[in-house]
Amino acid sequence: MDAYYHRYIEESIVQSIESGKVILLLGARQTGKSTLLNHLLPENAVNINLQEYKRRLEVSMNPGVLTEIVEARNDPKTTVFIDEVQKVPELLEEVQYLYDKHKGRLAFLLTGSSSRKLKEKSANLLPGRTHLYRLYPVSQIERGRAGLLKTEYKCENPFPAQELDELLLYGSLPGILSESPEMKGKTLESYAELYIEEEIRRENLVKNIGAFSNFLQLAALESGKTVSLTKLSNEIGLSINGIKNYYQILADTHVGYFIPAYSGNSRKRLLSTPKFYLFDNGIRNACAKIGFNKEILIIDGGNLFEHWVGLELIHKTGLLGKDYGISYYRTVSGVEIDFILKTPKGLIPVEVKWTENPGRSDAKHIENFIKAENLSNRGYVICRCREPRKISEHVTALPWSHL
Repeated sequence: MDAYYHRYIEESIVQSIESGKVILLLGARQTGKSTLLNHLLPENAVNINLQEYKRRLEVSMNPGVLTEIVEARNDPKTTVFIDEVQKVPELLEEVQYLYDKHKGRLAFLLTGSSSRKLKEKSANLLPGRTHLYRLYPVSQIERGRAGLLKTEYKCENPFPAQELDELLLYGSLPGILSESPEMKGKTLESYAELYIEEEIRRENLVKNIGAFSNFLQLAALESGKTVSLTKLSNEIGLSINGIKNYYQILADTHVGYFIPAYSGNSRKRLLSTPKFYLFDNGIRNACAKIGFNKEILIIDGGNLFEHWVGLELIHKTGLLGKDYGISYYRTVSGVEIDFILKTPKGLIPVEVKWTENPGRSDAKHIENFIKAENLSNRGYVICRCREPRKISEHVTALPWSHL
């Protein structure tokens, strides 16, 4: 039996269950949604696994089967787990009916890896009845490390720490952490193929699978950069609206995120084009078809490092809630700060440098931002130094392991 590692949102989900809310847990495939909720299920739970073909066919033909199964139970408290609910979104109508009819007796835990199907079917998303959660790949918080954005979370059984090279090449999906490097690469490559086959082809999200496959490879290569619709349109031979739709599919299936440009108080002319990140370094590398040889780090280590730090900050701000956010800063003239974090205590500008020996020059843009915006009093350079260093008046260099 594999070890179970606790997730940051686990305690909040338990509290929501106890308060009588329907739990809807969204996230990309293989982030651990089913593992987390199965860990919380009582032994007598009703389990509707829509990954299973026969079960999916049964409830697709007659969603009322769910009501029949649940109402056959005489237990004082019944928990219902529906895995990948977007595959039969009509089940949400049954969930609403049962929730209202048996209020307080039933607990519902639902997972989904695609918001798109739920939107397209105009599914009832149970307003007022649901607590929505998102699950990401394993974060530094879940490894017992949370330096930059402090939390009170104390993980009793954290995921094991990983070396930086492993994080940059193979990413942080929980299911691959114990695999050998060779198996990790094969698993990630299979993920990319299965995503296209099962999420895209089977769910009929696009008509031209070949064009989408080409787009996915280019989008992976461009991941972490500002979105260039014209560039991708020219390379793939697809309309700009088609490229926009493909990016939205990635966002709706939770395998990517748009990061907005900072628009604060600056008097300088700023870019407004968003950046786009695939949700995991390993998935990014698999989709880009660049392989997993460590020699890649010699050639492209800086970009992979910035990509990983970006994802870590995206996931961490997502876990911490609506009072946190992330953007990037870039002027029309090319002055850039990699990330601007919004926190309850003000903005935190963050630069990412591949260096092991950061200096004052690495803090220049952050210091200028702090003086110009007057909304921040500290900033950080995330790099490969061995311990934190104060490198300018307002800027501290942090080792990646302190992120």
